[in-house]
Amino acid sequence: MLPSHGAYPSYLYKSLNIRMPENIIDFSVNINPFGPPECIRKNWDRFFSFVSDYPDPDMAELRAVIAGKENVSPENILIGNGAAELIFIIAAALLQNEDVLIVEPAFSEYRKACEPFSKRISSYVLKEEDNWELNVEELKTALSGKKAVFLCHPNNPTGKVFNREALLEIIRDAKKKHAFVVLDEAFYDFALENVSILNCLSSFSNVIILRSLTKMYAIAGLRLGFLLADETVIQRLKKFQVHWSVNAIGQRAGIEALKDEDYVKKTKRMISKERKRMFEHLHELGFVVADSSVNFYLLREQPKKDMLPLIRFLLERGIVPRHTYNFNGLSGKYIRLAVKRKEENDRLLLALKEWKDKC
Repeated sequence: MLPSHGAYPSYLYKSLNIRMPENIIDFSVNINPFGPPECIRKNWDRFFSFVSDYPDPDMAELRAVIAGKENVSPENILIGNGAAELIFIIAAALLQNEDVLIVEPAFSEYRKACEPFSKRISSYVLKEEDNWELNVEELKTALSGKKAVFLCHPNNPTGKVFNREALLEIIRDAKKKHAFVVLDEAFYDFALENVSILNCLSSFSNVIILRSLTKMYAIAGLRLGFLLADETVIQRLKKFQVHWSVNAIGQRAGIEALKDEDYVKKTKRMISKERKRMFEHLHELGFVVADSSVNFYLLREQPKKDMLPLIRFLLERGIVPRHTYNFNGLSGKYIRLAVKRKEENDRLLLALKEWKDKC
């Protein structure tokens, strides 16, 4: 069985019985290719002094930093051990024995979190022929009778940023139907133009916005994310969170990272420039690429076909893509690739050109 997530390339090599080269580049994991910001590296020895202390269970200092950055009250924030923990808390606290809708293809943890709790899980599947856009009227119909809809925005794995007015129309409709809208904005800060409804949060008590610190700040091993919601929703969710959920070093790293605005701006510029360059070369090679606005994208052959032969070819050359067999609506006919630094992207282009010459 193929791994259900990116990262840990050894699992993918083992599942396909391919010898793993010594020198690999992991394009399956979509975190910041620059690595953690200098403020984390510089303060790492200081962070170690917190290892013998219990972490602050209320995470007051980190919540205050997030509140100031996002212009919300600390009471509107719940911090978690990565966004994945928060997704499971949402399912446990709000969706027990309820019907749930997931806009797919999407992060597999939504379904995994809801399966132990929810009565029925339905899908609304985005289509390439619609440029992966939301059809608002279809989605509103699909939302009838559901207690919540999970919507990844920007979408993972397509990288698509949706129209703000379309999102607001869906949120208004969900509010009339007494349904939650869970907007997962894990990759929000990679887009040059940020589209969010955060400034409307006070008007919609049915909206929960998820954010991740692990992607932009490349601290996936520390596990750190947060959500923004109405205070009454936060109180319901907190009852299902384990005490001391976020470790002390993770909290300190988050506090420092959120202050480094130049790092985020630099990352946005680099990602945008490299994504544009990569798309031009990939189109020249004859590949079809999804219209992504963030740090990853979907790629397929023309005409559409199973991508396993290409996956094997790339793995043998030390290039690790993300398969899409477990993304509803993709069925393995695409691969997802991260936007990395120029020299790494060039190695990918060289391998893809070799593939095209071979074919």
